[in-house]
Amino acid sequence: MMVIAGISDATSLSLQPFDDTFVPVQAVKSEARMDKEEATPKHLPADIAVVVPAYNVGDRLDAVLEGLLSVVSAVIVVDDGSTDGCAKVAQELPVDLITFERNQGKGHALVAGYKKALENPAVQCVAVVDADGQHDPRELPRLYDAMNRHDADFVIGAREFGGGHVPLRSRVGNVLTISLSALLLGTRVRDTQSGYRVLSRRFLEEVLPGVKGGRYETEMELLGKAIGGGYKVTSVPIQTIYEEGNVSSHFHKVRDSYLIYRTLFATAWKARVRKL
Repeated sequence: MMVIAGISDATSLSLQPFDDTFVPVQAVKSEARMDKEEATPKHLPADIAVVVPAYNVGDRLDAVLEGLLSVVSAVIVVDDGSTDGCAKVAQELPVDLITFERNQGKGHALVAGYKKALENPAVQCVAVVDADGQHDPRELPRLYDAMNRHDADFVIGAREFGGGHVPLRSRVGNVLTISLSALLLGTRVRDTQSGYRVLSRRFLEEVLPGVKGGRYETEMELLGKAIGGGYKVTSVPIQTIYEEGNVSSHFHKVRDSYLIYRTLFATAWKARVRKL
């Protein structure tokens, strides 16, 4: 089953905390409200780079990269030890490619991509777009504009999961994670687990040396460090495309949920200790 949730103007958004089951925007007709500029996205300046962590996503990466290259000039693909040859398309396009000999986890791919992006002194912010197509490259200018408009260090593309298309198990998890994150971090975040993000160079240079990398919990660690460190965090509503049983998802519900919650508690605790 596949459904699309449109962009919402609501001030409060639900989230899908631990379910990476999404399909490419290109695979379905979007009914989300898109501004005219988004239908034909503007090409962003050279001060933004995009990291695309990829692991066994099949033929989905091609459309993602083509979409990104219509919006930005600097794209870095991190092949996290794929065995299906999905990253071969990156060799034929004007993008940088980092290849891990074996699978290490999304967090390690993110750290490697961020470090590569920061090697270019012109880059002042780094976006992350997932390789399986769950993020529409046409929405990247909106995240970029929000970072500049709010002088933010951390912009999250917040998905809408309030509709009936989301399974009860996921809706319960959404409420739990939103509430727990707000309680522990002291700030209510619209979508703690969205991988569609733009981070400032300042934030990455100051925080990245202390991030070892891991699996999906690295995304929570970075968000916790941003909030705990007093960096400005904001969000932009994005469309949501949901597919049960997405074969390109490598999220292990029990193990990765445990790691994310453990990281949330640990990061919140460290932030409180620093304030004492």
